[in-house]
Amino acid sequence: MTTEPITLVRGACPHDCPDTCATITEVQAGRAVRFRADPAHPVTQGWLCAKVRPYLDRVYAPDRLLYPLRRVGPKGSDQWGRISWDAAMAGIAARWQGIVAEYGAAAILPYSYSGTLGLLQLGICNARLWNRMGASDLDRAICGAAAELAVESTLGARMAPDPADVLASELVLIWGHNPASTGPHFMPLLRQAQKRGAHVVVIDPRRTLTARSADEHIRPHPATDGALALGLIHVIFAENLHAEAWLEAHSLGWRELRERAAEFPPERVAAITGVPAETIVALARRYATARPALLKTADGIQRHGNGGQTFRALCCLPAIAGHYGVLGGGLSYSTSGYVRWDAEAVGHASECPPVPRTINMNRLGAALTGEAADPPIKALYVFAANPVTSSPNAGLIVQGLQRDDLFTVVHEQFMTDTARYADIVLPATTQLEHIDLHKAYGHRNLQFNQPAIAPLGEARSNWDVMRALAGAMGYAEPWLHESAEDALRGVIDATRARNPRLAGVTLERLQAEGTVPLSFAEHERVPFADGHFPTPSGKIELRCDAMRAHGLDPLPDFALPDEFRDTRDTRHETRDDGSREPHVSDLASLVLISGASHHYVSSSFANQPGLMAKEGTPFVEINPADAAARGIADGDTVRVASARGWCDLRAVVTDDVPPGVAVAPKGPWASRSPDGRNINWTTPDALGDMAGQSTFHSNLVEIRRADWGQEQNA
Repeated sequence: MTTEPITLVRGACPHDCPDTCATITEVQAGRAVRFRADPAHPVTQGWLCAKVRPYLDRVYAPDRLLYPLRRVGPKGSDQWGRISWDAAMAGIAARWQGIVAEYGAAAILPYSYSGTLGLLQLGICNARLWNRMGASDLDRAICGAAAELAVESTLGARMAPDPADVLASELVLIWGHNPASTGPHFMPLLRQAQKRGAHVVVIDPRRTLTARSADEHIRPHPATDGALALGLIHVIFAENLHAEAWLEAHSLGWRELRERAAEFPPERVAAITGVPAETIVALARRYATARPALLKTADGIQRHGNGGQTFRALCCLPAIAGHYGVLGGGLSYSTSGYVRWDAEAVGHASECPPVPRTINMNRLGAALTGEAADPPIKALYVFAANPVTSSPNAGLIVQGLQRDDLFTVVHEQFMTDTARYADIVLPATTQLEHIDLHKAYGHRNLQFNQPAIAPLGEARSNWDVMRALAGAMGYAEPWLHESAEDALRGVIDATRARNPRLAGVTLERLQAEGTVPLSFAEHERVPFADGHFPTPSGKIELRCDAMRAHGLDPLPDFALPDEFRDTRDTRHETRDDGSREPHVSDLASLVLISGASHHYVSSSFANQPGLMAKEGTPFVEINPADAAARGIADGDTVRVASARGWCDLRAVVTDDVPPGVAVAPKGPWASRSPDGRNINWTTPDALGDMAGQSTFHSNLVEIRRADWGQEQNA
């Protein structure tokens, strides 16, 4: 026991969630003793999700990395020796300098994503050192690239309503989105809207937690959402329910879209989607006549080969029905477009060599095994990411990481699946141990994070490591060596000078207040209320000619993803022991969706014992009819196999998934599974129709009992 006073430190949840919660850490005698939500925050409102509540378990976990390590055994053997930071920095710099001299800086690839969403610890760290070096650029297209481009091309910017505006909605259409697990602070608002009379419709193949409490649940076949949206548009036009005066004044190409939608009558769409024609007609009428209707969606729906065009169709739907610019209406996707940090202040690219090449992160395995050949990737630096767990075609990534000539450095809080293949592992700070600034993508507030405690052991923040590496490489530019505060101040000031949303926002104000709302004039509170869209035409571009540059039809269209059009055979592979296992099923393949886990944020938190216990052993949901056809019982160990690889999971037999569909939530670490694999051993690394998007969900698999091969050979 201690009598020392408790200090309250304001912070922000750094993880990949639209809620960006405000937190308070209680610190006593230099130790964090309690971690809780800020009751004064307009969205957080005093409670945290199940993932983040036990954050102190993460900070003080006995298996946290606290000292730099060098590999002393074969790659992947988990054999390490402790080294000093000076030795680590000198060793890394020497290897990089040798690689640059022989192959050029393009042979060095930084790899990062959403382990933190902070401006400093991610945004600035993504850019400055690598720009100065002239390293390969990473196309960070794994999550929402197609949706982002579709929204920006159609509407001009990602500008969503305030979450509380749902209280004015008469209809809420939640499409391919499960906020109960991935943005839970929206759910109390949705409940209030329902109590006020709002009708809630969820469109999702799976009966999610969100779908369970909806008034209506519509279940299209995976990857057919674009056809469903065009079918709704067809009915709205055919029955003259469209907002013609608004479209005439504020849209580009509505007549062409009407002609395109004429190709998608309800009967054809029913055949494509599996949704009855009468359901399509009824929903179109309800959506068009509600005043107003909110379409809320997220990134999962566009992780198919046709995801970009699907999202284009979703963007068009509120325009056809006249829901944009109305309180409680429109499209709720992302608020990221209200503030875009000044790119030059973030990265200083104008003072650096040109980017030599860009490598799509979804193709990491292919890039490491020869696709990036000129020059080959000779060094990989991973931070704020765990690609062996979270990226597609993980088996190929592991194959690449095992190359003897690849020098890999991983900066991490724990010995992740990726860190196990590193040559040098560096210990990283948690959110309680460094400074950062966060903007949300689900609301319209900035959130500052003050460090609450000193770094444990010898852990260092991403920015501190970047500064040390710059010094070790001999780079003297001042912007590579700024303090955390100065780096943030420079970006804030440069962005405020051109963006009125940051009026009055300074580093000092953020440090003092913690939460600072963006600035909106009253007439700007509802996005697009004035009928103006920040597109080249000033209108919503239902026909978007910029799509031609991406090789796409300027009008939304629908086609099945390539994998779903492939012809599959019934080959079988022979194991080393002579037994045979299915390569693709004699039965029809199932479409596997690897959506979000309820207790993990991608792979973050998936090593915390308390959360692992709540999530349960890694599982795959399969419909009773599909299970019976395969002789699978609830609880059986099953092998899930695709053209890329396989993993073993626990079968959950449930009608929460329809026939023909399976769901295996992402996140579990391969190293925590008996077979050393996870569902990303099966997922495709093919790119989608727009912006190099990932295609995780366009995944045809077979599912058999794990002992099926032995039975066949008995």
